[in-house]
Amino acid sequence: MAQPLASLKVLDFSTLLPGPYASMLLADMGAEVLRVESPSRVDLVRVMPPHVKTEDGDKVSAAHAFLNRGKQSIALDLKQAEAVDIILRLVSEYDIVIEQFRPGVMDRLGIGYESLKKVNPRLIYCAITGYGQTGPYAHRAGHDINYLSLSGVMSYSGRESTGPSSMGIQVADIAGGSHHAVMGVLAAVIHRQQIGEGQYIDISMTDAAFALNAMSGAGFLASGTAPKPEGEMLNGASFYDFYQTSDGRSISVGGLEPQFIQQLFNLLGRPELASRALSQTAADQALVKGFLKETFASQSLAHWQTFFNPLDLCVEPVLRLDESATHPQMVAREMVISVSGASSELRQPGHPVKFSGTPCQAGKMGGAVGSHTENVLHALGYEKQDIAALKSRGVIK
Repeated sequence: MAQPLASLKVLDFSTLLPGPYASMLLADMGAEVLRVESPSRVDLVRVMPPHVKTEDGDKVSAAHAFLNRGKQSIALDLKQAEAVDIILRLVSEYDIVIEQFRPGVMDRLGIGYESLKKVNPRLIYCAITGYGQTGPYAHRAGHDINYLSLSGVMSYSGRESTGPSSMGIQVADIAGGSHHAVMGVLAAVIHRQQIGEGQYIDISMTDAAFALNAMSGAGFLASGTAPKPEGEMLNGASFYDFYQTSDGRSISVGGLEPQFIQQLFNLLGRPELASRALSQTAADQALVKGFLKETFASQSLAHWQTFFNPLDLCVEPVLRLDESATHPQMVAREMVISVSGASSELRQPGHPVKFSGTPCQAGKMGGAVGSHTENVLHALGYEKQDIAALKSRGVIK
């Protein structure tokens, strides 16, 4: 059965997390993705522990094996003219480009958007950067933590007493960079189907993180009052929060609706607190949170899981990843899958988008740098002696 994006061919120049995650999502949905990698400058994700063994006995990073599953790899030294020639030939066949260099780098290499669209006017070119192609920060270095900081997100995240805290996932990189890149690319594909032309897509991870200030950001821009840590209903000012249990674990309470609130406090033996929980005053919320803190601290997480599991109250345990991966809901949704390419079973996160007619399918785990170089060049019409010559000159690997 054909996958939903089986007609798309993506040339991926990106490294690290945002671009590779985006192209992995496209690959899972059926797009043919070819990574263009440097033969000498290693993608740092490749060396991150832990490592897994491939079918050939090599070791690769588990993160690389996940982010680059279902893709092919060609190793080119883009500073050499012959490598640029290869890219120009590839672009006549590959109709989408994703890159993650700082602004101007691809232009200096001779493979920027203006050069490539002369070869293929239908080309969709997506550039993912920290700050976008314009503005005073366009050429500035940054990482996920910086984008979240400049976007205002971290100013009202964390606790009032301690300030912002590091997050377990890279929100600006993935929710900002990867997801917006996929949305932009697919929107451009629909536009191209209508008028027959491609276009340039400028994705700024900081822009995207700023846009993620959906509720508090809209409130601030309308009222002029900036949100603060533990100052909003959803960031710690209300009983919507995390509470420690007697064994040092945590549980989340999220039911803001009146029916959930009343049932929760009925079950905990304090029905009169429901009206106080519905109140927006600091004194009432402090009273309610104090009660919940004391109550949850009186028993273990296992006790509260048994207590709340049968109930529909928006109260859930904070699970470790090993617990989450085996949770019945994750199992039922097939969010842990096995992929091929490893010397033994390799489990990875599954694809979160579920299609009824064209289900996603994860390809083989990400492999060695340039593992498909020769096959790709053969398909472009290069003869064996030409490939050997390119390899001897360090153009390819």
